[in-house]
Amino acid sequence: MNKKVMAVAVASAFAVPGVALAQKSTVEIYGRANLGFSHYEAKGATAGAANDLPGRFQVFDGSSRVGFRGTEDLGSGLRAIFQFETGVNVDNGSNTGQGGQANASSGFWASRDSFVGLDSNWGRLTFGRQSIYWANGVNAQFAANYVNTEIPWTNGTQLGRISIQGAAVARVSNTVQYTSPTFAGMNITGSYSVNPQEAQQTVGTAAGTTSDADGYVFGLTGRGTWGPFYAQADWVTVRANSLNATGTGGVLTPKGDAYKIGGSWGYMPGARVGLIWVRTDVNNGAANAVGIATGQKVNQDGWTINWEHTFGNFQVMAQYGWTGDIKGNGCNVGTLMNGVPTCSESASSAFMIGGRYFMSKRTWLYLTYNQVDNEQNQYVDYTGGGITSWGGSGTAAPTLGSLTGAVPRIFALGIFHAF
Repeated sequence: MNKKVMAVAVASAFAVPGVALAQKSTVEIYGRANLGFSHYEAKGATAGAANDLPGRFQVFDGSSRVGFRGTEDLGSGLRAIFQFETGVNVDNGSNTGQGGQANASSGFWASRDSFVGLDSNWGRLTFGRQSIYWANGVNAQFAANYVNTEIPWTNGTQLGRISIQGAAVARVSNTVQYTSPTFAGMNITGSYSVNPQEAQQTVGTAAGTTSDADGYVFGLTGRGTWGPFYAQADWVTVRANSLNATGTGGVLTPKGDAYKIGGSWGYMPGARVGLIWVRTDVNNGAANAVGIATGQKVNQDGWTINWEHTFGNFQVMAQYGWTGDIKGNGCNVGTLMNGVPTCSESASSAFMIGGRYFMSKRTWLYLTYNQVDNEQNQYVDYTGGGITSWGGSGTAAPTLGSLTGAVPRIFALGIFHAF
């Protein structure tokens, strides 16, 4: 990929008395524009046609961005590094998704992965807003680097009625992250965020409920490359701030854990096949937005098969995935998750087919079709980057209970340019 690189001599730009600044710093401007025209709908809701999301056209933005990153050689194998990456909604010039819903990864400086740190032969240490858990490396790059979207649970963060408690685990603010050196093709990344603590609040003193500043997000990722084979394992645990609630019998701590294991084989240049397994566990320490009763636990598994193959200037790609039913003692509660009464018939299946035509190394056209088939007590939708078109702009989003059983579909034609 061609980059626009600006090399500047730090010593000539800043005169610092008594300090010899012989090293040079490089700053790189990079980014992408990923836009297109699509049609979205979610019909077939269990509650009847009145609850469907009718088909509508949209000009979409698929995670366009602008970034600045750079390094400075500090000597003895030590480098200073930084990155400031900002999501840019080129379609509407704001920080909202297709239906006006807020998109925290766009519209503000450093809304995407942004950090400063040190890098050397002992590893890399960074501080800032950074990704935890969700990335898949080369195991699945469709939504991350190729096209508009993919099967929702591929990155392990969205299983419909099951979601990880307390904080997002994709791009997390206030994170310290360490990545080890690579040995025998393998390395490990550890991430720790105190973001829930920084948001500590007193919640409804009249009701006798306060929150402690003890929440956190902790994640581990191990990855390895051995010739044409790539494997990755992820684990993240999210602990919300504890709730000291009068009359509830003590401290309550909503929490969740997510697990992901994937592997793939690059059997020729531009061609790869792989499998990813994900699991989400929710332990609801307090009755909150997830909707299960105090102290109940639920979990769900998902799988995705990924395939891509290149013929000259054309690449075909396909995904097929499925989830199991929700399980756990929370399934015994009659009002599980927004009034949906049962964990049975809570599975989903999905597929994606598409193709890319390479006009150059940095520019391509693509065509994709995505569909999720939800059973009558489940609703999984495409949420990355606010790509679905309901909610926001003063319009109340439909409730989860009304959408269960619907079949979201997205047909898209897009153009991707990297710089």
